Amino acid sequence: MNQVLKTLQRKTSAPGRAAGLAMWAALLSLLHACTAPPTATAPETQSTAQTHTGGTLRETLNSGAAASSIAHSAKEYRVDAASHLYGLNKQRIYKGRLPPMLMAVGVLDVDIDHQGKVKALKWKRAPNHAPQVMAEIERLVKAAAPYPTPRNLSQVTYTDVWLWHQSGQFQLDTLTEGQD
Repeated sequence: MNQVLKTLQRKTSAPGRAAGLAMWAALLSLLHACTAPPTATAPETQSTAQTHTGGTLRETLNSGAAASSIAHSAKEYRVDAASHLYGLNKQRIYKGRLPPMLMAVGVLDVDIDHQGKVKALKWKRAPNHAPQVMAEIERLVKAAAPYPTPRNLSQVTYTDVWLWHQSGQFQLDTLTEGQD
């Protein structure tokens, strides 16, 4: 194919070259159109996404009830934990996209035992410039216990990023609506 293109380029003048390139572009478009169409899947939205506990995210958010989690990994479990936290703190969740500048961003590891109790908290990236935010996040995490019990894990340590707005509202990176 490269030899054909080189031959075309040598044999044609500038106007002819443009026509040749247009022909190749049309041929490539035709070949691309012959490929199988992508399978249509409805994009999951926050209101209808399935959680690992079997309900929809909206149901989990509205109830805030600790159920059991069928997650098989910490990454899966963090969706259930974040949904649980959102359900218990509806009035504290920042609605919409977050602004570019936030009061604090913190990365927190949370150890959960087989009964859903918080065993330990460990900051991976603490917002040391805002100790009041650190204290409030720790309070919120502890107050949300018991968490969904990890049925497929004897215990779990999950990590989430806390995005804290000046208003005292927050989003978790797991369920964030994005940032401008």
